[in-house]
Amino acid sequence: AGAAKTSASGPSRNKNLGRVAMTIMSVLSFAGGIGLFLLGMRLMTDGLKLAAGNALRDILAHWTATPLRGIVAGVLITTAVQSSSAVSCATLGFVNAGRLTLNQAIGVILGSSLGSTSTSWLVALVGFKLELRLLALPAVALGTALRLSGGRRAAFGDALTGFGVFFIGIDVLKGSFDASSLKLPLEQFETAGIAEVLLFTLIGIVLTALMQSSGASLALTLTAVAGGLIPVSLGAAVVIGANVGTTSTSIIAMIDATADARRAALGYVLFKLGLALVSLLALTPLLWVVEQIGGWLGLSDSPAVLLAIFHSLINLLGVISMRPLIEPLARFLQGRFRTQDEDESRPRHLDRNVADTPAMALDAIKLEL
Repeated sequence: AGAAKTSASGPSRNKNLGRVAMTIMSVLSFAGGIGLFLLGMRLMTDGLKLAAGNALRDILAHWTATPLRGIVAGVLITTAVQSSSAVSCATLGFVNAGRLTLNQAIGVILGSSLGSTSTSWLVALVGFKLELRLLALPAVALGTALRLSGGRRAAFGDALTGFGVFFIGIDVLKGSFDASSLKLPLEQFETAGIAEVLLFTLIGIVLTALMQSSGASLALTLTAVAGGLIPVSLGAAVVIGANVGTTSTSIIAMIDATADARRAALGYVLFKLGLALVSLLALTPLLWVVEQIGGWLGLSDSPAVLLAIFHSLINLLGVISMRPLIEPLARFLQGRFRTQDEDESRPRHLDRNVADTPAMALDAIKLEL
């Protein structure tokens, strides 16, 4: 009997060990997928910035004369370089150098928020519709060849290689989220209550702040939703959190920045916090609108596409609602981070009221002089 019991426990022990080994491999594959995705994003962003040369500087300096043009420029540049963090940091740098005003910077930052949704669409439409390795491996091969050729082609090669690595990372993540290889105790989150929504919003904030990339956390969320690991409602909560977490880069950039650059960064943080609060309060009607749009487009059977629609919708509504408030927000921010030089340069006697009476205005000018 003892021998029979021992022989019976052997297969059971081997089965448990095999299950543990499979889980460890799935976790390692998951971590590797995130690493590949982040590497691909970095190569794409850096390569495109180098390939653009002075174009980024010229666009920010000359195409942002009005807040509306700044929004358009922010959308286009972020879509091109696939990184709202890079665009917001570049914008703060131009404000530091005095090349952009506070109004212009706020417009560009709002546009970068909308432009960041292109990553979600890239993952949702390409990452789950095509055989990724057939697309990614030739891109890596061609990108490497361009890199070896030198010159500006090398920068394009890095961007193309990053594009391929980006999709290889998504492919690895998809395999990691296969229910048969990675078991996570998420059954209790199948229905999204207030506590669950707030928890997943916090997860989105932390993930984005740690990885310093909203694109990476969004790709992770889209993959999890597409694999049926979490429902769209909780994926939407992670998206809201990622929108807030992406401000961590701007907050870091505020250190040792000029007063105007700090004001622009604070405006970005306030915009994202306000957008997150409104999105959470209106989550149910927003998800209903997303379902209607998905049905109208014939894509309601794709959870990843629904989440990309949600990401675009909240950012578009945020930009539209903030457009009339750019000037009032800039005036509010002007009162923050005051410096001694700014206070000393402010007029003590001249104002709009005294300017209406020429004689009094002349006296005020003499006092100022």
